[in-house]
Amino acid sequence: MKHFNMYLSPSLIVSILLALFCNTGSAQDAYTIKRVEFGVRYMPTFTALKLRTSEGGMVKGSATMGFGASAFLGFNFSKNIGVQGEIIYNSISQKSMDIHVERKIDLKYVNIPILISLNTGKSKLVNLNLIAGPQIGINVGSSISQSGTIEANTPQPILLVKKNDIGFAYGAGIDFGINTARTIRLGIGYRGVIGLVDISDKNQNITTNSYYVLDRTHINTNSAYIGLSIMF
Repeated sequence: MKHFNMYLSPSLIVSILLALFCNTGSAQDAYTIKRVEFGVRYMPTFTALKLRTSEGGMVKGSATMGFGASAFLGFNFSKNIGVQGEIIYNSISQKSMDIHVERKIDLKYVNIPILISLNTGKSKLVNLNLIAGPQIGINVGSSISQSGTIEANTPQPILLVKKNDIGFAYGAGIDFGINTARTIRLGIGYRGVIGLVDISDKNQNITTNSYYVLDRTHINTNSAYIGLSIMF
């Protein structure tokens, strides 16, 4: 019996990957690229903030899952390059322990990222994508609650948050054409955001028996998403 051995050189592997991701053959050309894409997504979001304790120390809040939902509108310059704008609503919750007191912080944001997208083929049955770009955040609500043994002389936490936030968004995903024309897409993926500014606001006077619970805090988030879009 003869044995067949095949050596895959690095150059051959690169050629195969390029053929998979940048195919321009007739199978791709059979589907005309649609320029505009609109979609909605569900985006559970995780984050952990640095919080100040009543004794002046720092503690990291527990990473909890927050609610996220978005709508996006994209424009495809070609099958491989596009741009998209999004409107994302995020509700972030953080819990922390301070001696015998449990505190919960709730922050609500409307985020607007503008993203460049790189695709293996927007009209393919299966498309891989990478995205990156700046994000502007608008705080639309913040609150703090506490429970447990709260002594009368314990300094009280004050939650003050800047109205605006700026971050850098990035991510990766995969989407599938679920109709014959491949214009209705099911997408799943990951989105991360690196906060670039301190969101804590210290421009208001507070009493000696209180303290800022946020101190030099940046919002860094990690989200998964699943959604549907239509290209037209």
